[in-house]
Amino acid sequence: MRKELLSIKGLSDQKVDKIIEAARKTSEVGFITCSQLVSKMKNRFQIATGAGKFDQMLGGGIESCSITEVFGEFRCGKTQLCHSLSVMAQLPNNMGGANGKVVYIDTEGTFRPERLRQIAEAKGVSAEAAMENIIYARCYTSDHLEHLLQEAASLMVNDEDRFALLVVDSIMGGFRVDYSGRGELADRQQKLARVMNKLQKVSEEFNVAVLLSNQVMADPGGGCAFMPSYPKPVGGHILAHFSTTRVMLRKGRGDQRVAKIYDSPCLPESESVFEIYNGGVRNGGD
Repeated sequence: MRKELLSIKGLSDQKVDKIIEAARKTSEVGFITCSQLVSKMKNRFQIATGAGKFDQMLGGGIESCSITEVFGEFRCGKTQLCHSLSVMAQLPNNMGGANGKVVYIDTEGTFRPERLRQIAEAKGVSAEAAMENIIYARCYTSDHLEHLLQEAASLMVNDEDRFALLVVDSIMGGFRVDYSGRGELADRQQKLARVMNKLQKVSEEFNVAVLLSNQVMADPGGGCAFMPSYPKPVGGHILAHFSTTRVMLRKGRGDQRVAKIYDSPCLPESESVFEIYNGGVRNGGD
């Protein structure tokens, strides 16, 4: 935004106007035909989860240039899915991967290198190489998250190796702590919109898949005696509008979990059962 450039010390009105004009000339921000868009979209890829039926439900896997959000209660497999996809993203294309590095931002302290080692070994790849290709950061506040996203973008620009996946586990962890009550709700949502906008730009600029896990809140008045009330995802309409595909996870029997398409611009509502095991996730019952 122009006002943000003007707030930088040493930039006058004339300099800002020249910067904006130069940026518009060097970037593709105008109209194009639908056919041109289709040709641009050919570079997009999908990262498989490891569970065939889950991938089929997602239309092939987690898509690049878009934001995929998975939400659900504790112990429903969100972090396990994040760990599994962090290894899958590094695999070659013929194994369902994207042959790229991973940025992993952890807001809850649930990241476990030993779990990555377990998944990598089960996939038959070097655990040391897999961990070397994951750039990790522990995030403590929503301000810190915004800073880390800028740092992640600079890594993607400067690193010679390509990145395939950016994980934030979980997106609302810091926001729920930093902002409390209805009085701070507007400030929280504006800050969240800025963060989501950055994630969207990073995904499109660098052709990476963005995976967000999200917490839920109880909805005591949402159900009745005959219909169960499922928890609602946190983040309100801001998060709902920015997320391209939203997937709800819930617990099943034993190690099984149920994934359901909650919202998508192109995928129909459907469910699939997957299972958590040593090598990440797989079809339920395999």
